[in-house]
Amino acid sequence: MDPEAFLDLANQVIKLKMYPYFDIAHSLLCALAVREDLGAGAQAFSRKHPLSCWLSTMLVIFAGGMVVNGLLGEPILAPLKNTPQLVIGTVTWYIVFYTPFDVGYKVAKFLPVKVVASAMKEIYRAKKVYDGVSHAAKLYPNAYVIMIIVGTLKGNGAGFTKLVERLIRGAWTPTAMETMQPSFYTKASLVASVIFVLDKKTDLISAPHALVYFGIVIFFVYFKLSSILLGIHDPFVPFENLFCALFLGGIWDSLAKLLGKGQPKEETKDAKKTN
Repeated sequence: MDPEAFLDLANQVIKLKMYPYFDIAHSLLCALAVREDLGAGAQAFSRKHPLSCWLSTMLVIFAGGMVVNGLLGEPILAPLKNTPQLVIGTVTWYIVFYTPFDVGYKVAKFLPVKVVASAMKEIYRAKKVYDGVSHAAKLYPNAYVIMIIVGTLKGNGAGFTKLVERLIRGAWTPTAMETMQPSFYTKASLVASVIFVLDKKTDLISAPHALVYFGIVIFFVYFKLSSILLGIHDPFVPFENLFCALFLGGIWDSLAKLLGKGQPKEETKDAKKTN
C-alpha cells in the first residue's frame, strides 16, 4: 500500500465516531460476557433477579469510566449521565437476556456477528485507552505511571470490577482479582498505554501519531480475532515465562532443586526433626 494512502487510512481510523455502532458492539459483548459468566443458570437468574442482572451488566459496560473516576476523585456515576449510551446498554442487555426463544442471544453468538462485533469492540478499546492516557496527562502532566494506570483501567475496567460485578449477582469469588491473574486485555491495554505515553510525552517514537494509534488498533483487532478463530488466547505468556525464569527467581529455584538444596527439601528436614 502507498505510504500516503496508509497514513490517510490511519487518519480516518483515529477520527471514527464511537456512537452509536461501536457503543452497540461494546454493550452487546459486555452483556454476552455477563450471560456466559452466569453459565447454564443464566436464563433462570435473569427471570428471578432482573435488577441484579441489569446492574451487573451496566457495571461491566461502564466499568472503565467508573473505576478511573473513582481513582481521579471525579464522580463515580458520571459515565451514567450519557443517556444514549445507557439506553443502548439497556436495549442490548434486554436483547441478550429476554428476547423470545433466545433469538437475541443466538444471533449475538453467531460467529460472523461475534467476529464483527469483537473487531469493533477492539477499536473502541483502543479509543478508550488513548482517551484515558490523554485525560490523565491533562491532570498530571509529568506522572507517567498514573497515565499508564488510567489508560489500562479504561481499556479493561470490567476485569478490575469482576469481583464487585459478581457480588451484585450474589456470587463471592475473592480469587477473581485481575491483579492476581491479569487477562490478555489488561496486558494489551498496559502495553498500549505505555506506547501512547511514549508517543505523547517523549521523542522515542518518531512515527506520526495517527500511525501509532492505527498500529495499536491493528494489534488489538488481530489478537482478538486470533483468539476467536485460532484459539490464541495470550501471546504474552512465553515472554512472561522467560522474564520470570530470568529475573524473578525461576532459574535459581530450578537450579536449587536440581542441586538438592531447595526450600521444599529443607522444610521436610525440619519437619522430621520436630517429629
